[in-house]
Amino acid sequence: MDKIYIKDLEVFANHGYFEEEKSLGQKFILTMEVDLDLSKAGNDDDLNNTVHYGILCDEIEKEFTRKSYDLIEKASEELIKFIMFKYDEIKTVRLELKKPWAPVKKHLDYVSIKMERTWHEAIIAVGSNMGDKKKNILDAFSSINNSNHTKILEIANYYETEPWGYEAQDKFLNTAIKVKTILSPKKLMRYLLDVELEMKRERIIKYGPRTLDLDIIFYDDIVSYDKDIIIPHPRMEERIFVLDPLCDIVPYKVHPILNKRVVELKDNLLQESK
Repeated sequence: MDKIYIKDLEVFANHGYFEEEKSLGQKFILTMEVDLDLSKAGNDDDLNNTVHYGILCDEIEKEFTRKSYDLIEKASEELIKFIMFKYDEIKTVRLELKKPWAPVKKHLDYVSIKMERTWHEAIIAVGSNMGDKKKNILDAFSSINNSNHTKILEIANYYETEPWGYEAQDKFLNTAIKVKTILSPKKLMRYLLDVELEMKRERIIKYGPRTLDLDIIFYDDIVSYDKDIIIPHPRMEERIFVLDPLCDIVPYKVHPILNKRVVELKDNLLQESK
């Protein structure tokens, strides 16, 4: 992956735990490395096909000084999020933030922290069978897109489907979304559970009615056996209401365990049901 590298950018800002740090301010030194594809700019010699590093330096300084935070960890996290959401072409940001005037009463050059954040791709199955189903789903999409860590890239068609696992309930409206996120699988799962709660999701009956259901089906190409989150989602290959919308957005994605494309899984399930 190509990179743009900004080394030792000095910025005066008012971050710090102590009141003197906030009121007087101090010098910070930032080194940022961003991953992106520079091939088009290299071929076309066109500034519009890259990230202008001069403008990027100005934006780093402006964002870094916009607010005051107690911790440089928080200041770094917010700066990285700003850059990643500002520039779609940036895939990864690595940041080292040095604090040469750290109040530690020791002789040292500086203290620093390093952070790295990368966009990951996740495929999420979406369903609702209570209240205004379409509105529930659209409200969830709005919450996701308004977060500062996850963006919806593509939305599948909508499908009305029969309930699965517990039949004494209304039909479901199902779809799926492709998102990019800087959250880890566990953090993404926790976030999606919070979105479900916003939509008044209650877990009373297993496979029972729900205002909103958000399930991570794929996350990059990882395989996770963690007790808190299993990826790919178990039994997805048995559920046509999952496979139908997935075929709209990622038909040729390969299941990392079954070693079959999504469209093959759907064809196999349809053959078995005949």
